[in-house]
Amino acid sequence: MSDLGHDPMGNPDPTGNHEPTGDHGPKPTPPGNHDRTPDHHHTSTLSRDRTRTLGRERLAGRISRFDRSHRVDRTLAHAITRVTGEALGPYQSAVIRIGFAATWLLFLLREFPHREELYGPDGPWSWDLAQQLIASNHAFTALMWADGQVWFGIVYAFAVLSSFLLMLGWRTRTMSVLFMVGVLSLQNRSIFMGDGGDNVIHLMAIYLVLTRCGQVWSLDERRERRARDARARGAWVGPDRAGPVLWTVLGLVLAAATLAGKIDGGFLGGWRTIYWGLWAVQGLWWLAGRYGRSVQPRILLDVVANLVHNAALFVIMAEACLIYATAGWYKIQGTRWQDGTAVYYPLHLDYFSPWPALSDLLSASGTLMLLVTYGTVIVQVAFPFTLFNRRVKNVLLAAMITEHAVIAVVLGLPFFSLAMIAADAVFLPTSFLRRVGGWAARARGRLFSRLGRTLRTVPRPRKEPERTPETAETAEPPHVGFTA
Repeated sequence: MSDLGHDPMGNPDPTGNHEPTGDHGPKPTPPGNHDRTPDHHHTSTLSRDRTRTLGRERLAGRISRFDRSHRVDRTLAHAITRVTGEALGPYQSAVIRIGFAATWLLFLLREFPHREELYGPDGPWSWDLAQQLIASNHAFTALMWADGQVWFGIVYAFAVLSSFLLMLGWRTRTMSVLFMVGVLSLQNRSIFMGDGGDNVIHLMAIYLVLTRCGQVWSLDERRERRARDARARGAWVGPDRAGPVLWTVLGLVLAAATLAGKIDGGFLGGWRTIYWGLWAVQGLWWLAGRYGRSVQPRILLDVVANLVHNAALFVIMAEACLIYATAGWYKIQGTRWQDGTAVYYPLHLDYFSPWPALSDLLSASGTLMLLVTYGTVIVQVAFPFTLFNRRVKNVLLAAMITEHAVIAVVLGLPFFSLAMIAADAVFLPTSFLRRVGGWAARARGRLFSRLGRTLRTVPRPRKEPERTPETAETAEPPHVGFTA
């Protein structure tokens, strides 16, 4: 009987190697394995390896797809949490609030001697023309509630006060609405007054109502910080009284104006619905914070407020990009901008030449005019496309802010330039704004410390000793006038 390839333990060779060894002849095939050949066995091994490899690839593909979907879900969840969990751009929104409120306030103060010619009864846009226009476009203006200098003076003073309080950040939710009322009341009364910056202020006044622009650099933020510090020390903090009183007074004024038919309804209630809606939301916010038995209603209101704030901030950014993009593309179509002479002509207009010597100095160089003309178009057209590149965006942003500063001085358009710079501030880096805020805080601290030292060094009047019956007899009589 031939050898069957058993191993020393008597088990068949597990490798199936039945090749002859030594001087023996070919070994017969074991019983039951007549159809197994070396080629067929090799093919079966390859197929098993290929099957295992294909299975591992499929498993790896499933894991990769799972990882990709998991990463996408994680990124999406992070984005949703970011948008709903916090109001983005607190420093940018604060700069926008301060910038536009200060611009409108300075404009109202500068034009105070000419206020009646611009927006009042003595203006070229008469009362009858304003009534016809308001009846056709359903715009809002409180100046159309009465015709007279007294009511105009009240509205003008109201606009100045609301701008000042919004700039300081006192009750920003309420002051932003009152600021919008003041802007709309004056600008819709005389629509042809302005230099282009009024249109930007008009739009931003509406957008500011939807933002939480008092998170930093405001009196509201300081009040909240002091309240938190007091609670941390265990001190008792009383309820807010100024807010409910202000809300009640404004509700009574709004009810009186509505009953008198002074607020136009328009489509879906128009401004009447908007004002009553804002008033109701403000009251709901206060009720949820004061009488809510759980924190969930307040959390829900915070989420909605964050969504509205972030959407409004995005609209502000889109509005600024739209302004620059449309201005740049319209300039490209002009022949004066194409040949590089467009900047030369405004410098020789009397209306846009507050400093004739400076205008002549700038316009004397043809190369400079060419560079400024082409540079203006390039910066305005390219800016919206550089928002995703931080370094290039910051360079163009600095160029645009410099351009508006030059326009304010050379062309005599300070409020237009201030409005555009305030709109550009939405793109400023947060680190830069924090650094500026730190500089301002240190400067304010040094100023207050100097004032304190000055007050402490002022000599105070000496207190005379109290008179007693014993010292009254020996005391000298008081002198009147100068002594000899």
